[in-house]
Amino acid sequence: MTSPRTVLVPAERVVRWFDNFASRHGEASYAVAGGLMHASASDSASAHAALPFERAYDGPATPAALAAAVVVPRRWGVLLVRKGGFAVAAVARDRVVESKVGQRHVQGRTKAGGQSQQRFARRRDNQARQAYEAAAGHAARILIGPIAALVCGGDRTAVELVLEDPRLRAAAALRVGPWLAVPDPRRAVLDQAVRDGCSVLVTVSDPRTGHAASAGDESAGDESAGDESAGDESAGDESAGDESAGDESAGDGSAGDGSAGDDP
Repeated sequence: MTSPRTVLVPAERVVRWFDNFASRHGEASYAVAGGLMHASASDSASAHAALPFERAYDGPATPAALAAAVVVPRRWGVLLVRKGGFAVAAVARDRVVESKVGQRHVQGRTKAGGQSQQRFARRRDNQARQAYEAAAGHAARILIGPIAALVCGGDRTAVELVLEDPRLRAAAALRVGPWLAVPDPRRAVLDQAVRDGCSVLVTVSDPRTGHAASAGDESAGDESAGDESAGDESAGDESAGDESAGDESAGDGSAGDGSAGDDP
């Protein structure tokens, strides 16, 4: 078997996703165990599906029943943080009701040595600390109301530092998976994160031979946009400009298609 990978599939596409899984890998059998729905294909490929917000699934072993079991909380939150920016939102079901997207300048790394390197390191640390403080302030304001869950993504260290703020202790205790590997937060990235937070998380393992799809075959399918194989930090440093002047507040997080396509 190849290394497992993950994909986030919106509820309305779950049935078709598993239909295509069976078309690609052969007739599939389904079972429910451990809070997940498991699919095993005739070529030994497998897919293990988990409900969003870490809810256990114990219903019938069919894709349609799994899709019908997706329940989105009445109010929940999203927090995305990287060194150069952040995005935070309060979400009602699948609609963003309040949000903030901001960027802060963080000094890039330097190749200089000695005292110059130390000065750059101190400046970079101070800039990152100020960026995290700004993110925490907006998160405390936006997530102050009762939320049922908090989905996070970006750089893990940065998120942890933001959630250390005492005002965010209650929200931090409500964190759920999946962890979202995202680029520098922008409004479009935040909107996609809202869709991903509501999606079914499928872990797929393909056989090395037979019907296993090549990398090219799956580059535009369900398993591309939701693939969490990327690390917490993309290549290079975040050096976005100062915090954007426009406060991108309420928006509709349900607009547009979800990240996943229809082909497994």
